[in-house]
Amino acid sequence: MIRTDDELITKKQLLEKTGISYGQLYRWKRKKLIPESWFIRKATYTGQETFFPKEKILNRVDQITALKDKLSLDELADRFSPLTMKRVTLSADEAVARHIVSASSVSYFLKAGHDGRSLHFPQLLALSVLDLLLSDGRMNAGESEELLQVLSTHGPDHFDRNSCLYFIRKMGVPAFFIVLDDTELYFDRKTHIVAQLQLQPYAEKLAAKLNGSIHKEDLPDV
Repeated sequence: MIRTDDELITKKQLLEKTGISYGQLYRWKRKKLIPESWFIRKATYTGQETFFPKEKILNRVDQITALKDKLSLDELADRFSPLTMKRVTLSADEAVARHIVSASSVSYFLKAGHDGRSLHFPQLLALSVLDLLLSDGRMNAGESEELLQVLSTHGPDHFDRNSCLYFIRKMGVPAFFIVLDDTELYFDRKTHIVAQLQLQPYAEKLAAKLNGSIHKEDLPDV
């Protein structure tokens, strides 16, 4: 999700600042190295113009240019896209041993009745987000099941889309939900937004971590 308060950069400014060409930019878009949702069309006094979320696009261009001489565009697409990780299957023990997720998050996952024998990408993403919120103190262990439930139920369909996970509390009662696209939400004064996490960047980070740790035997035949 691109928030309305994200600083934007024009396509012209991007090309001038990074030194990449128009052709490179759109080739990377076609190869899925840059998400479609980052190309934002807005009306200006000169007509329609394309903008990008500044911090995200500059960071992505830096990553691509640093790796493009070492990896092919298809390999880069695999690195950045969580979609390529959909076939990954790890047991809970393997995920902990390879430092993909923490033992404490897996413990909460198993106590909630989930099967730890075959964790797929959405479950690993749910556990990674759980790790984040527990480690920085924003969430307590008693709230873990609600987070795992919403990500396990709805995350598989939306982690690769322009989606955002909201974690709110009202009068001490927690709630988790996923919002798609550039939807602005407004809450009453008694509702506290504990966390607002764009899922795609976390999915991309997890995909990169898995790319460096998975073995061929983890990928089933298709």
